[in-house]
Amino acid sequence: MAATQMLLLHLLLPPLLLIFFIRVGSLPTQELQTLMDIKKVLDPEGKRLASWSVNGDPCRDFEGVGCDWKGRVSNISLQGKGLSGEISPAIAELKHLTGLFLHYNSLSGDIPRDIGNLSELTDLYLNVNNLSGEIPSHIGKIRSLQVLQLCYNNLTGSIPRELGSLKRLSVLALQSNKLTGAIPASLGELNALERLDLSYNHLFGSVPGKLAGPPLLRVLDIRNNSLSGNVPPVLKRLNEGFSFENNLGLCGSEFSPLASCNGTAPEEPKPFSATVTGFPSRDIPESANLRSPCSGTDCNAAPPNSHQGSILIGLVVSTIALSAISILLFTHYRRRKQKLSTAYDMSETGGGGFRKKNGSSPLASLEYTSGWDPLSENRNLSVFAQEVIQSFRFNLEEVETATQYFSQVNLLGRSNFSATYKGILRDGSAVAIKRFSKTSCKSEEADFLKGLNMLASLRHENLARLRGFCCSRGRGECFLIYDFAPNGNLLSYLDLADGDTHVLDWSTRVSIAKGIAKGIAYLHSYKGNKAALVHQNISAEKVLIDQRYSALLSNSGLHTLVTNDIVFSAVKDSAATGYLAPEYTTTGRFTEKSDVYAFGVLVFQIVSGKHKVRNLVKLGAEACRFHDYIDPNLQGRFFEYEATKLARIAWLCTHESPIERPSMEAVVHELGNCSSIL
Repeated sequence: MAATQMLLLHLLLPPLLLIFFIRVGSLPTQELQTLMDIKKVLDPEGKRLASWSVNGDPCRDFEGVGCDWKGRVSNISLQGKGLSGEISPAIAELKHLTGLFLHYNSLSGDIPRDIGNLSELTDLYLNVNNLSGEIPSHIGKIRSLQVLQLCYNNLTGSIPRELGSLKRLSVLALQSNKLTGAIPASLGELNALERLDLSYNHLFGSVPGKLAGPPLLRVLDIRNNSLSGNVPPVLKRLNEGFSFENNLGLCGSEFSPLASCNGTAPEEPKPFSATVTGFPSRDIPESANLRSPCSGTDCNAAPPNSHQGSILIGLVVSTIALSAISILLFTHYRRRKQKLSTAYDMSETGGGGFRKKNGSSPLASLEYTSGWDPLSENRNLSVFAQEVIQSFRFNLEEVETATQYFSQVNLLGRSNFSATYKGILRDGSAVAIKRFSKTSCKSEEADFLKGLNMLASLRHENLARLRGFCCSRGRGECFLIYDFAPNGNLLSYLDLADGDTHVLDWSTRVSIAKGIAKGIAYLHSYKGNKAALVHQNISAEKVLIDQRYSALLSNSGLHTLVTNDIVFSAVKDSAATGYLAPEYTTTGRFTEKSDVYAFGVLVFQIVSGKHKVRNLVKLGAEACRFHDYIDPNLQGRFFEYEATKLARIAWLCTHESPIERPSMEAVVHELGNCSSIL
């Protein structure tokens, strides 16, 4: 017997010890030590990462550290934290890291080549720092990489051709560095690439025709370099997404205002090692045919080479002048960039991020001049309205970066006039960004801005909070930025199968119903209009669920921004799904009582757990037979008194006659009178 027990012990002890060490031993201790090594280099003065302690739990206590379901470090988000150290090579020991966000700091030094060992990394944001040295070619080994942001640093050397191996890469941003050499043709092999920004560097040589290869490419920016030769005509397909200004050697009649090219396009430059002097051969553009201002004997008296000498002197003087201007502009930019930290007023706000200085974007329009395109400077609005609008403006680059340039993986939903994306702002906060065409907006800018002003002034705990907006004439689109609700919408909790883990318990359902009622009542009492503010499009899809499972009514007041065609389209959707009050067919108008009707339908859905409730639930409610419509997934765990009261309220709210329906204020009061619902 003892021998059997010893045998079992020998068999079971190794796996038990392995489980023990995996869960509480070696793996967390190893990652903890790695994080402490990273902190030592990243924050040498120990002022910014105080929560990173050897006695802490990285997954729970470390600011900016996220873990996967196995308790392994998978995300480091320390953007805008004022870090002044360097990136430690130890970062490569976090084998399960998928996101590294260190942008908007003051980091210096090289990008460690070891970073190429992060085989699961999808997002690498090191932009807006003071990093120097070359771009490690080892980054080309990170085959999972989707976004690579290295812009606004002091990086030198050439662009590694190994980046052409990143087949999942959708965004490559290298602008505003000191990069030299040719544009690698291998970048044209990135079939998932949507945006490539190489502007404001010192790149030279021709533009590879292969850059037009990526089928999803929408933006190619090569401005302010020293590129030369014929621009490949195939790039014409990008339309306004292709920017090439301030490359004096470029030509191509297909691209205004470039001059037509003489002869064929030059060959692509050879790599540095192919030349004797260590520098690549550069094609000098032919001089333009200049007409001599002299005439008669004056010209003949000049030495034979005087004309060429004049041209040469002119070129030298022009080059010196351009160099001086470039140095002054770059110095000004660096000074402005170093002052970026003063544009962030760090505060522990409810949003958990930055408070914007003077209410505007922290970057103003410094780096993103071409992306900053406000809708209007409308002077007909009041001073208060102008201040509100200005404080809510977002930079187009912020919106694009937050959504990874509207990547499909961030798409939350789509309607007949808009699409909604999840985004992460640079302060780390999650947002929902509603994107819609300018043609969907009211035609008069004054009306649009008045509606936007109204949306910005809505403040209630049960309304989705508008964080800001961005409008771009260049894109022909507008964007509304809201707080993100991590638990989806009410529609996703309806018609669940038996045993589904997403079934809402009874108290949560009651709390959601009460929250919706409060949100609608707030709109109806809104004092910004002479008449009540009617939502007009209430549905389960418009009720968002936040992290505390509280209800947030979305799209409130949106009809004040969009055209009548969009409003009518929403009406048809409401009618098809049962939320439209019956009197609309005769009056054609929305009133507070039409919102009340839609609320009643929502209450039936919440109680029954079903989407289609028009007939069965109403019959059960009229007969006070709540057992006929209570969600069976609750398995009897509900209070009959509350179920009866909610059924009664829902029945009154969906009365055929709008006169018989209660006001939302009365509904909130009725719910408050029920002590068990409080």
